[in-house]
Amino acid sequence: MLTGDNETVSIKLCQEAGLSIKGVVLGSQIQQAQGKELAKLVCANNVFARVTPEDKLKIIAALKAQGHAVGFLGDGVNDAPALHAADVGISVEGASDVAKEAAGVVLMKKGLDVIADGVMEGRTTFNNTVKYILMGTSSNFGNMFSASLASVLLPFLPMTPVQILLNNTLYDFSQITIPSDQVDKESLLKPRKWDIGFIRKYMTFFGPISSLFDFITFFVLYKVFAYGIGGFQTGWFLESLTTQVLIIFVIRTARTPFWRSKPAKALVISSIVVVLTAIVLIFSPFAHTFGFVPLRFDYFIFLAVIVAIYLAVTDVLKRFFINRFQVWN
Repeated sequence: MLTGDNETVSIKLCQEAGLSIKGVVLGSQIQQAQGKELAKLVCANNVFARVTPEDKLKIIAALKAQGHAVGFLGDGVNDAPALHAADVGISVEGASDVAKEAAGVVLMKKGLDVIADGVMEGRTTFNNTVKYILMGTSSNFGNMFSASLASVLLPFLPMTPVQILLNNTLYDFSQITIPSDQVDKESLLKPRKWDIGFIRKYMTFFGPISSLFDFITFFVLYKVFAYGIGGFQTGWFLESLTTQVLIIFVIRTARTPFWRSKPAKALVISSIVVVLTAIVLIFSPFAHTFGFVPLRFDYFIFLAVIVAIYLAVTDVLKRFFINRFQVWN
């Protein structure tokens, strides 16, 4: 609580509101404190009485300097600077025009439930966004590495440009439903920050795993099945797309996929539809437009096995990654 009232009134209001008091600090103490002393005061206490608008700004700045995300609720003209300085300024419908203009959120009715709901919705959106980025960066890193190396080793392109474009189009379509996905409860307990370093570690850790299974597929297609150019490109197209689409069910949660963390039905449906569409396409009259050829039944047995092993290995290594870097949901 930051208020211009005296400490007696402030304590009484906290008691009536059910706010536990950790300590009371006066504005005069805030004005005299600097540096570490100020940081200690604002972090160890939660009631600040007889403060001026300048004191409020100083308290907010000190909290932000400690890495806190600061929200401020106010309704008066004197609250406008603090509302503007806070990460999230909150005012009410009956507040002064200046306060409402400075605030980022204006509550139309009494109650902070809408703020809590908004925070949970925001954390859900952030988690689902991170899922897509982690999946996209790791898969694309692995596939581009595989394609680059295969282009050097093979006497033909492992996948034609039009096949790559089709692969990306179908893949993106399958991920349209990620915003509807459910998020594990533990992921919503505290806010997560944007961490490009974490994304880079994830990409460089899981990307090569994807490439490893691509190379196994290359060997089987070229040496075991002895496919020609069309068969090889078709086979890798299906393996690449299937692994990219289905890996989301592993990396979307720190828990055991499906068993302890169920994905949204829309995500399951869109993923299955895309994989089936790709399989139907290679047997359709349009196959030759994209350079596809029909594949033997034994290839699909291999595809099911390699995808199952890839998902299982990634799930095991995911747990190692979580424990190693102490990050994730």
